[in-house]
Amino acid sequence: MRWRLVIPVVVVLMLIVLLGYGLTRRPDVLPSALIDKPAPQFDLPTLASDRERIRTADLKGKVTLVNVWASWCVACRAEHALITEISRRTGVPVVGLNYKDTKEGALRWLGRYGNPFAVVAFDHSGEVGIDWGVAAVPETFVVDRQGTIRYKVVGAITRDEMNDTLVPTLERLKASGS
Repeated sequence: MRWRLVIPVVVVLMLIVLLGYGLTRRPDVLPSALIDKPAPQFDLPTLASDRERIRTADLKGKVTLVNVWASWCVACRAEHALITEISRRTGVPVVGLNYKDTKEGALRWLGRYGNPFAVVAFDHSGEVGIDWGVAAVPETFVVDRQGTIRYKVVGAITRDEMNDTLVPTLERLKASGS
C-alpha cells in the first residue's frame, strides 16, 4: 500500500526535475556537433562558373565567415545587410553557400540586393549543407585559419548577435592567429 503512494511521487519529482532543466536552457541556441571540429570536406562549383571550384582547403589560412543562404529564404534577406557590414567591419571574407537553389534565382537575388560574398559555392542538391549540419537557412559559421569551425549562428543574424558575439569572435580569431 505504501508503494502505491511512493511511485507516483517519485515520477512527479522526476518530471519536475526534467521540466526545470528544460526551462533553464536557451531555445535559440542549438548545439552543433561541428564546433571545434574541422569544417566538412566539400568541392563545389561557384555560382559564377561551373569551371571554377571552391573547396574546403580554400578556407584555410584565413579566418572566414561561411553564410548558408538561398534566394527563396525570407530570413536571408533580413540578415543580408548585416553580412555586408560584418565583412566591411572585420575585413573577414564571407564565403556564401547557396543552398538548394537555382543559379538563376541566386544570381537575380544577388543582383537585386548586392553581393557581399568573396565567392559563392553552389550547393544545388543540398548535400554539402547537410554535411555542415544545416537544418534550415540561413546559418552562419565562423571558420578559423586552420579550417576549424569555432562558432555557429542558427537563423538570421541580428544586430545584437553581430555586435555582441560574431564581430568580437572574428576579431579575436584574427588577432590570435587562429
